[in-house]
Amino acid sequence: MATSVNRRQLELAAEERSELERISVSRTMSASRIMRARLMLAFSKGDPVSVIASSLNVSESTVHVTVARALDRGVLAALKDLQRPGRPNIITPEASEWLVNLACQKPKDVGYPHELWTLDLLSKHIRRHCEAAGHPSLARIVRSTVHKILSRREVQPHKMQYYLEKRDADFDTKMAQVLCVYKQVALYRDKGLPGDLCAVISFDEKPGVQAIGNTAPDLPPVPGKHRKHSRDHEYVRHGTVSLLAGLDLMNGSVHGIVRDRHRTAEFIELLTLLDERYPKGAKIRIVLDNHSAHTSRELRAFLETMPDRFEFVFTPKHGSWLNMVEIFFAKMANSMLRSIPVCL
Repeated sequence: MATSVNRRQLELAAEERSELERISVSRTMSASRIMRARLMLAFSKGDPVSVIASSLNVSESTVHVTVARALDRGVLAALKDLQRPGRPNIITPEASEWLVNLACQKPKDVGYPHELWTLDLLSKHIRRHCEAAGHPSLARIVRSTVHKILSRREVQPHKMQYYLEKRDADFDTKMAQVLCVYKQVALYRDKGLPGDLCAVISFDEKPGVQAIGNTAPDLPPVPGKHRKHSRDHEYVRHGTVSLLAGLDLMNGSVHGIVRDRHRTAEFIELLTLLDERYPKGAKIRIVLDNHSAHTSRELRAFLETMPDRFEFVFTPKHGSWLNMVEIFFAKMANSMLRSIPVCL
C-alpha cells in the first residue's frame, strides 16, 4: 500500500493549492488541520514520504492515509477528521430546545436568587426538573454537554452584554447638526471665521475626579536595585472635584475651571470666562450635552443679560461621544494625568 500511494500523483488545482497554503500558515485553525495542509502541499511537490513524516513529526503511515483520503474524497475533505463511532445521541431535539429555552430565562424567573445562570446551576436545575417537563433524556446531563448544546445555538446565559436604547426621537437630526458644526470648522480653518462668529467651543464636564494625595514622597528608580518609580501604598483622599472644560475647535486651546460641583452656577462661571477671553460683538458657538445645568431657568436668565452672545448646539441624548472635548478628556487621563495621584 505504501508503495502504491507514494507513486501516485496528488495534483492540486489552483484554488486547492491556494486554500492549503492559507491554512498552512494559519494561527487560529486546529493543529491537525494545519498539519494535513502542509503534508499535502509537500506531497504534491514530490517530497519523499520519509522526509514529509520527519519534518511534520508524524508517522509515514499518517502520510499514506492522508494522501489516500485526499485522492479518494478530495483535498479539502481530507483536511477534516472522519466521523468516529460512539454512543448514539440520546438527547432528543425537543429536549435540546427545552434546555435552550430554559437558558434564555433568568434564574430568578424560576425561583433562584441569581441574576444570571452558571453552567453548574443550569445543569443541576435541568437534571432536577427534566422528567417533570417530559424530557427524561436529560436526567444525567453534565455541565460539558449543556455547554455544547448552548454553544451550537450561540447562547451564553452566563454573560451580560450591554446595549443602549435609543431614547431621543431626534437623534439623527441632532447628530447631523453637530457634524455640520465640525464640517464648518474645517472650512473656517481655511477661509477664516465669519464676521458674526468669534469662536466654536466643544464643552463638557468631567465630574467625580478623585483628588488623591501621597503620604510619602515618590522614590526614583535606582540602577541595579529598583527598576521603577516607587510610591507608598497609603494615600490621602481630598474628596472629588469636577473639571469644566471648553475646547476651542479652531486653535485647540482649552478653557477650564476646577470646582467642587458642576451646577448651573459653575457653568455660568465658565461662560463668563469665555465672554472675557473672546472679542465682543460676535457669537460664541458651543457644542454641549443636555445636562440640566445647560437648560435651567437660572441659565436662561443669565443668557438674557447678554443676547446673541452664545449659541448652543446640543448633542443628542446618549450622544455625548459626539462631543470632541471627550477626546481631550481621554488624552488627559491616559497621558498627562497618567500615574499622578489624581484619579479620573
